[in-house]
Amino acid sequence: MTAPSLILLGHGSHDPQVPQVSHQIREGLLAIRPELDIHVAFLDHCAPSGLQVVKKLVSQGVAEVVFVPLLLSEAFNVQAEVPALLNQVQASFPQLRVIAARPIGPEAQLLSIIDRRLRDALRAGRVSELDGLVFAAAGSPDIRSNALVARRARQWATHHRLPCVTAFATGCGPSSAEAIRTLRGQGRRHIAMGSWFLAPGLLYTRQADLALAAGAVAVSAPMGGESEIAEVALIRYVIAAMDLVDLHEVGDADHEPTRARHLSVVSA
Repeated sequence: MTAPSLILLGHGSHDPQVPQVSHQIREGLLAIRPELDIHVAFLDHCAPSGLQVVKKLVSQGVAEVVFVPLLLSEAFNVQAEVPALLNQVQASFPQLRVIAARPIGPEAQLLSIIDRRLRDALRAGRVSELDGLVFAAAGSPDIRSNALVARRARQWATHHRLPCVTAFATGCGPSSAEAIRTLRGQGRRHIAMGSWFLAPGLLYTRQADLALAAGAVAVSAPMGGESEIAEVALIRYVIAAMDLVDLHEVGDADHEPTRARHLSVVSA
């Protein structure tokens, strides 16, 4: 049996650097599992859309699809846009079995990428001293989503044994500049920003510019298509794909046993 097709569902953007990251993650996944059928789609601003990719797959005889959202929190996109896409796909292709995995964030494993990115920025700026951190994320109107991101920020700060303020780009909390001012009010002078952003879109660029203008000694680049992201995406895919598995049922003398699918085809 073949495994379900995997569609990485990313944020779209008019900035070509943003969709490029989704394609980099696809390449990383193929390096791990070259036998998987992996595609990229976007929620907005650029093609192809999720529905367009599914239409092509159905025309090729694909019967099962797993969407893996390349999103770093369980915010509006996950709670509204992804379910709306699934409903649209199911209405257009009722014979298709389709499911969405959990988003890749806020997975703690991804904090290691922020560490690497920030070390690179500190090295480039010849910075040797830090006494404060800002953890910058997109943010959401959803309180629970922001709380999960703030939990990751606390884990990050505890690991480095430094005070940390979480900043949000969408107005649901302090901006990166306000976070730096808070730390300065506590007597901190050497403050760096870690970036909980996947790609260098408008939100990241704005927060990075604000942080540097407020005196940050370093700002980490976005996470990009690092190997940890591909690994998390694969795990999300495997868990979701299991829900599409038809478990073997033993038949009796009057009935054929149902078709069994092998769990190994979707194992990580």
